[in-house]
Amino acid sequence: MAHHELSWLSSRNYVSDGGLETDLIFHHGVDLPEFASFPLVDGERGRGLLRDYYNGYAAVARRAGAGLTMESPTWRANPDWGARVGYDPAALERVNRDSIAFLHRLRDTYGDLDDVRVIGAIGPRGDGYVAGERADPDEAADYHRAQVEAFAEAGADVVAAYTLTGPEEGIGVARAARSAGVPVWVGFTVETDGRLPDGTTLADAVALVEAHEAADGYIVNCAHPTHIALGLDDGDWRSRIVQVNPNASTQSHAELDAAEELDEGDLGLLTTSYDALRPALPGLRVVGGCCGTDARHVAALWGVS
Repeated sequence: MAHHELSWLSSRNYVSDGGLETDLIFHHGVDLPEFASFPLVDGERGRGLLRDYYNGYAAVARRAGAGLTMESPTWRANPDWGARVGYDPAALERVNRDSIAFLHRLRDTYGDLDDVRVIGAIGPRGDGYVAGERADPDEAADYHRAQVEAFAEAGADVVAAYTLTGPEEGIGVARAARSAGVPVWVGFTVETDGRLPDGTTLADAVALVEAHEAADGYIVNCAHPTHIALGLDDGDWRSRIVQVNPNASTQSHAELDAAEELDEGDLGLLTTSYDALRPALPGLRVVGGCCGTDARHVAALWGVS
């Protein structure tokens, strides 16, 4: 299988960020229509909020003596979701490039951190919590190509898809990244039973992407570690998982979606259940959080709270 060897990933571990959107909405009172954070890049106040957010994780990386990955705030910056918040394809291309440029400028201010990587973050075409119709991999590649190419041209270290609900869309993202010549990670979310929202097992999802358009690594995000654990069998595929960013809450996606208040979870359960995953994931290098988590949770996962 042809994987880009991401040499930077083989030698050290990286602090990732937390639940950007839930942190901004619930802790900072920021209105994010359609859960889209990318429009913040276009305003001075928004950039200030983002700067403060990433600075919190840079501080965790300092305390942990680890590298840092910064995921661009572009999970919703694709054509279907972008149109809902008033961004046409040209505006999306610009904001996707600007998001990476913003993180490059921020990285330049972290002179004391010796290893900071910029991830171009891609979200699903659909909901992220609800499995829609099965994607056609070539259609998915066409759909995500403009965003992938914007990230590649702006100099992202890797493009990564998060919270995909089925493997076919992952094949498409990987295909788009290969044609753009940029390394790619493919990320899935799981339900409380450890399976993808479309019912596929994690093992089968990784195997399917590997068979059609092997990624450089795989991610599991937006689920509690106790749910992720149910999806881990004893197969070799587990060594291909490079990043796990869990939710703070043990609630299901449907429950979280309907919640009026933020469930920040049980910090002790989050850390112990995450630690229980580590022996099963020998390739795990990037550790952060997802919905309901902030810098406190990520610091706790790194044992530097």
